[in-house]
Order: sequence, then structure tokens, then C-alpha cells
Amino acid sequence: MTRRCKSNIPFGKRYTLVVIAAGVLALGLNGCVPAEDDSGEADSPAESSEGLVQPTDSMALAAAEAGEANEETPALTAAEIAATEIASTEAPEADEQPRPPPPPPIVIDPDPAHRPQFQRPESVRGIYLNAWASGSSVRSRKAIELAHRTEINAFVIDVKDVSGFVSYATTVPFAREVGAHAEVRIRDIQGLLRRLEAAEVYPIARIVMVRDPILTEARPDLAIQDTAGGAWKDGRGESWANLFAPEVRAYYVALAVEAGQLGFPEVQFDYVRFPDAPRAELSRSVHPSPNGSPRTSAVSAFLDEAREALADYDMDITADVFGVTTMARNDVGIGQRWEDFIERVDVALPMVYPSHYWTGSFGIEDPNAHPYTIVREAIESGLRRSAVLEAPGRIRPWLQDFNMGEPSYSAAEVRAQIQAAYDAGVTGWLLWNPSSRYTEAALEPVSGYPDGWEPIMRVGGTLVPVSQRFEALAREEEQKLEEERLRTLAEADSSGVGN
Repeated sequence: MTRRCKSNIPFGKRYTLVVIAAGVLALGLNGCVPAEDDSGEADSPAESSEGLVQPTDSMALAAAEAGEANEETPALTAAEIAATEIASTEAPEADEQPRPPPPPPIVIDPDPAHRPQFQRPESVRGIYLNAWASGSSVRSRKAIELAHRTEINAFVIDVKDVSGFVSYATTVPFAREVGAHAEVRIRDIQGLLRRLEAAEVYPIARIVMVRDPILTEARPDLAIQDTAGGAWKDGRGESWANLFAPEVRAYYVALAVEAGQLGFPEVQFDYVRFPDAPRAELSRSVHPSPNGSPRTSAVSAFLDEAREALADYDMDITADVFGVTTMARNDVGIGQRWEDFIERVDVALPMVYPSHYWTGSFGIEDPNAHPYTIVREAIESGLRRSAVLEAPGRIRPWLQDFNMGEPSYSAAEVRAQIQAAYDAGVTGWLLWNPSSRYTEAALEPVSGYPDGWEPIMRVGGTLVPVSQRFEALAREEEQKLEEERLRTLAEADSSGVGN
């Protein structure tokens, strides 16, 4: 069951809110958490006493779009919640045994000619594989088979996820110093890349950054600090690394360089930001910055440093960003402002999950039930902002292939988002499911659709063939106008106007 709270803020000034059933079990019932096998389990988001993520600081969110909030507006859980970025962080119960000692560091051949070679697809259409799925020969083989049957041509692979562990036996000294090498989930990262090379699947190295409990426990001096002393912790009891710290930025750059040395053709930085949390929690946080620099400067500095360090590698640099950044005029309190990062990346990946948009977004009462409209409007907003810039990166949205509220997402809802991306003018996309299980019926077969057949997609409350989407949208708009006319008449009648 979802809770959607009304707001008096005009719809154009309302933002993303995740409303999610309590705990990992409830997510599992909706298909967001894997079964107890080698895929692992997704961690649960912050909850209120009722088990639901609650809205926070909606007025500040509205001010963000209008440009009324200043650069230091506190970060907002309501803007986007970490549930969208979660990765499977626990080993499956069937494997609960004493943890084996970490293997010795991998040996990386210094000769670039010996690295796997990958050709960038003209349009990347990919899926996320968590570390457990990537490290499982069965799960990774099934993912490759899915790519061979459908339009999927890329995998986003966890090099480091929100657990803080690097997925393979890293050689990065700092990672081994803080203990990030202690749980290896992809035992043969080089073998995995060779298999993907042979399968002609494009691999993307995902590196989760400052949500990093391994780093902050080993080096609390590099964490965001609490005004009362020690490392600051959010409502989930988690500490966050401080992106202003040069040593923190250098660590993630080093992991990206190692990914390039292994042969990854693209690195995807996630959590390139500061914490999102209610204002009351953030009021205790301190992240000293050089000369009082704004948060956006730390994000920009990191992306510039990564670009310089990876200059010798033919790697695309990409970054996951909140979906709200395509609309917000400030940094939404987390250091992500569209104009500041979009020219520093080859690709920006806004998380435009319809279930995460606040009631009234883009004039939609129930965003989760309108996957086509929400995704198209969000992407077009980002494209309009990029159009006035000199050298913006491309947009490749993260799309929703998981359940969070009604309606449940199946092939029609997933395909609606894909079609929305195409209609907005974007040809690449990625599907997110934390358990790495995807709706194959939403994907175009590699041989194309059979003659005379076309996919079905959701347009509001109806399911229609893709070719009829514009007619369905027109009917929906007419219905909205008629409902508004009737409401106006009813209000006039009740007030006695015209008597």
C-alpha cells in the first residue's frame, strides 16, 4: 500500500518522494528483493515509525525548482531516497559460513593490448547486475543469454557497492588499508570481462562513492562530522564520507583507474554527492570545505580529477544523478546541479523512476501510474537545459523495473518508459532492479518484433499498443479537462455563483 500526501504547492514545484512499504520483506513481496540464492539481498531504506518513508521539507523542494533556495539548502530525503540506489549487500543465507580469507590482489597485465576490447554500442541499452549476480557463473550466464535474445547490449557491474566492499581482489592500496578488499564477490573479474568480450556485451564499472561504511569506520576523520563530535550519522545510522576530502576523492579515482586497467570501457560513478536527509538531521552535520566552497564545487572537482586521471584510458565517464536534477535550479542540497556536472561527464544518468515522483509532478496526480508521461517530461526537461550549453554530456536515464506502489510494474509499464525515452529524443537507457531480475517481455527481441505485432504500454489507466499512444494521451487529456470543467461548475454551484 502506498501513501501519497497532498500538497498545496503548485504541481510544477513538487518533487520526488519515495513511498515504500516497510522493510526488506515488504520490498521482497513486491519483487524488489531477490530470492534466497546467489543474488544477495537488497538493504532497506530508512523508515518512519509506521514503516513508510515520510515526506520532508516539501517547501524547500519547491523552492529548488523555482531557484528560490540558495546553494546551501539542506539535502532532502524527499528528493530521492537511497532505495533507488541500493545494491545487494548481503551474501545469500545459503552461503552463511565463515568468510574465507581474501584472495591475493589480482595481477593486472600492464600491456593495454592484452586488455579485453569492447566496442561502444551506438545506443547503450543495459541492465544492472549486482555484485553477487555478476560473480555467479549461473546468474551471469543467464544475463548474457538475455542479452543474446533481446535488445540488451550492456551490463552495469558493481565494482564497489553501498556495502563499501570492492567486489574483486583489488590492488588499490587504500582499499586494502581500510579493509574494502575483505569480501570478494566476483572471484574472477578478468574472466567475467573475457566472457562479456566474447558475448559482445558492453560492461560498465559502477563505483558507489561516499555512502561507504567501510571507509568511514576505518577512517572516521574522512567522514562528515557531527557538531557534537565524531562522525555524523543519518537516520539509518550510517556515516558518509566527505567528498571535500582530497583523500576520499583520490580513493574513488584510483578504483576507476583500476577498472580501466582491467579493461572496462566505461566507469559509472554513483553517490557523487552529499547526504540526503531531513533538515533536522543535517543541521548536526559538518563537512569543512576549502574557503567555504559550495557542495557543487566538490562534485565538480571530483569529476575533473577523474577526467584527468583517466586520460590515458579510452573510458567514458558517467555519473548517476537524482531524477529531480533535470528540473531543480539549485543543487537540491546534495551538490548535484545540472549545469555544473553535465559538461563534465560523457553521460549523465538521471534516475527518473515514476514511483519516486511527488503527487502533482508534471500535473500528474499519481505519477507511478503514468510511466510514459513522467519519464518523457523528466528527460525533456534535462535536454532543454543541456541545449543552451556548449558541450553537454548525453542523457541515458535509469528506468524502473521494480514494484513500488500501484500499479505493479510489468511489461507494459517498463515498455512505456523505454518508449518515453525514445519519444523524448534519447536512444539509450538502463533498467534498474536491485535483485537484477528483469522483465524480458518488455524488451524487443534481437530479431525484432514479428510482423503485425507490437508491444503494449501503459498510458495512464489504459494499456494500448505503442502505435496508439498519442491517441490515448489525447483522450486522457480530454478527460482531465472535462473533470476540471465539472469541478469548476460544482464549486460555482456550491458557492452560489450565478444565482
